[in-house]
Amino acid sequence: MDFVNSLYPVILSGGSGTRLWPQSRSNMPKQFVSLIGDNTLFGNTLKRLTSVTENSPIIVTNEEHRFLVAEELRFADITDHSILLEPTARNTAPAIALAAFRAMELNKDAMLLVCPADHLIDHTEAFKNAVYRAFFPVEQNKIVAFGCKPERPETGYGYIQVEDRSNGVIEKFIEKPSQKKANEYFSEGNYFWNSGIFMFKASVFLKELKEHSEEIYSSINVAWESHKVDGEFTRVSKKHFFSCPSDSIDYAIMEKTRNAAMVELDCEWKDLGSWESIWQTSEKDLHGNANNGDVHFKDSSENYVHSQNKLVTLLGCHNLIVIDSGDALLVADRKKSQDVKDLVNELRLEKREEVVCHPRVYRPWGDYEGIDQGQRYQVKRIVVKPGEKLSLQMHHHRAEHWTVVRGTALVTCGEEKILLTENQSTYIPLGEIHRLENPGSITLELIEVQSGSYLGEDDIVRLEDKYGRRKDDKPVEGIGSKLHLVSNSSQVNPK
Repeated sequence: MDFVNSLYPVILSGGSGTRLWPQSRSNMPKQFVSLIGDNTLFGNTLKRLTSVTENSPIIVTNEEHRFLVAEELRFADITDHSILLEPTARNTAPAIALAAFRAMELNKDAMLLVCPADHLIDHTEAFKNAVYRAFFPVEQNKIVAFGCKPERPETGYGYIQVEDRSNGVIEKFIEKPSQKKANEYFSEGNYFWNSGIFMFKASVFLKELKEHSEEIYSSINVAWESHKVDGEFTRVSKKHFFSCPSDSIDYAIMEKTRNAAMVELDCEWKDLGSWESIWQTSEKDLHGNANNGDVHFKDSSENYVHSQNKLVTLLGCHNLIVIDSGDALLVADRKKSQDVKDLVNELRLEKREEVVCHPRVYRPWGDYEGIDQGQRYQVKRIVVKPGEKLSLQMHHHRAEHWTVVRGTALVTCGEEKILLTENQSTYIPLGEIHRLENPGSITLELIEVQSGSYLGEDDIVRLEDKYGRRKDDKPVEGIGSKLHLVSNSSQVNPK
């Protein structure tokens, strides 16, 4: 068998990353945010996987993030791909089952290399070497888990216990341990961090799933049988997917199968699941401080600071996490970074839109960002990529003023079409059908001022859309729902 040509990369991109709030939010989770360096975690994962094989990537994501995934693929200049949409979150076993059924359509001998979208692996060559070492056990119908030698006693990761480091025979999978147990695992030497990366034949995975978790197999099998292609997305039966039990690959297969094996991933690996892990990964000064953005430290040590767009200074502070995202500020004890998830849950119960909405919201045509808001008005900065256009739409309760600050705008306003360049503006009356396009070769930037009695998401009536979004297409979960409309936020208009 030609191993490399039979290998299909699979990216699981369904997580929300609440422990990395306020940078990571429901409509812009951590895998699509630049946390380390300039690239996103999704982009780095895609680049790493496509360096191993030239086969088309298979991405499993949810409805809300589909355009974010599509944009990442366009940015990487990957046009041949499969984007499978989960109607709801059901953990990793059902998600991987979707990918396996898709791969079997492409190649009955397909092998899958499954990776979460939000991990950091610095050494691509070491990753490739581990994958190549996994080919032999996979060919022997093994399901391979990749384990990483622990760098410290870690309570935030799961573990894999092996008989011996040389043979890779798995004794058991262990959930996140107590500090005492983590200390024991670290000292014993035959325990590895469970990276969440797996490799196997698609046919073997489905066979094992049917044997050990038959209900999951049956539900996904039926859901896949009625799948439909919608542009660049593949949708499955909601009814049957919703009926599927929620379970991880660890519980559904790995803890039950007699065909599991481990290959050591001998390189630096990080599951960037908390601000503590970001601090550990980041470059630090002589006092252990790390930062991203415009930050100044004095008489301070062991801190991590992220500043979105302003100077942040720390004086006499130690072991803190300070995250400024423009519309929200997090200040936390660094050792409490795992508890950010509990904080976010409390904010969600308070119906705070900052849990869902990111200051900058990305769309298939570009992005927009709230600048200011007040009684009966809000101001946004809108960026439209060359050749792209927003939906044809109208509003019942607001008017809009558009001022071009860069590039060229083609504006449809009723029966009229207007071409605007820098420093020119136009007015869209309440109730008028309109559309914004960028006919130029450079990015269009404009300032939009909305005014009216109601500025909520559900005042957009979409009449026509180039990206296949239906008139009743719901925006990101939470945005535009009644619990988020009371503030008339500048962040709730997906255009």
